[in-house]
Amino acid sequence: MQKKLTLLLMALCMTIGIFAQGLSLQDIYIRDPYILPLEKEGVYYMYATSPTTENGKTYGGMVAYKSKDLKHWSEPVRVFDVPRDNFLTGTVWAPEVHCYQGKYYLFATLNSDIVWKARMKNHPEYSHRTTQIFWADSPEGPFLPFESKLPHTPMGQMCLDGTLWVENGTPYMIYCHEWVEMMDGTMELVELKPDLSGTVGQPIRLFCASAAEWSTGALREDGIRTYVTDGCFLYRTKTGKLLMIWSSFKNGEYAIGIAESATGKVFGPWRQQKEPLFDKHGGHGMIFKTFDGHLCLVLHAPNSPRGSERAHIFEIEDLGHTLKLKQ
Repeated sequence: MQKKLTLLLMALCMTIGIFAQGLSLQDIYIRDPYILPLEKEGVYYMYATSPTTENGKTYGGMVAYKSKDLKHWSEPVRVFDVPRDNFLTGTVWAPEVHCYQGKYYLFATLNSDIVWKARMKNHPEYSHRTTQIFWADSPEGPFLPFESKLPHTPMGQMCLDGTLWVENGTPYMIYCHEWVEMMDGTMELVELKPDLSGTVGQPIRLFCASAAEWSTGALREDGIRTYVTDGCFLYRTKTGKLLMIWSSFKNGEYAIGIAESATGKVFGPWRQQKEPLFDKHGGHGMIFKTFDGHLCLVLHAPNSPRGSERAHIFEIEDLGHTLKLKQ
């Protein structure tokens, strides 16, 4: 008994030591950070894309970093590799992991090298870009596809950044219809099956990127202005208002704005708040609560150059009608 207790204490000390001497956020290159707090474990999971190369081809994947204090992070644990027989097998963007009905669901943006003809001169090529949902029994995976191994967003459309919202017991996915295809990117909503294995009915449009006054877009050489929708995440305030944070560009810098549902329901209609939540060339944020009850926003910044992106955590205030960074 004494020997077992000693071994248990040694294992506990080793675990504490790993976290105490681990990585800092500045050590971790990451875009589109997502943090899942699991209070029962006393651990925060931060998910990041991590591709692998096999026989000269790149396949998508994901790792998780673990922390007990949001300051010291473990070495990455591999939790997902795109199945080689999946419909799309390319790089993963914007992984989110949601705990839902006792299981863990990965919402992953998948890319491929399947290219369509560009819509117009000097415009980026169209390629397959989708959101697909995978599941696991553990926050550390392995995350597996549903039987069809097909995207949850419409086939033949460039879509990304799906997130989960449950309202009156019904699960929904909100996602972005890519600006590359739309010019003026849109935010879309589709109902999910109860087990999240597929969708129910057709998507509906919630709003366009240009609807926000702060979203100034980008002017191309041919005079056409394009607008990005990116990184949606929903949050209900202490007074019951339903808000959505999302990212676009303000005067050339990546920013996070806030949309509010006029009805308090996910179907909207959605109106855009005038002032962005964050406009210092960082974005694709999500909101979580710390184990001691602090409300936080995590995002990546700066948005460029590539390789410089790091996760930044800010405490925010829930004012009931809106959110603001805490001074």
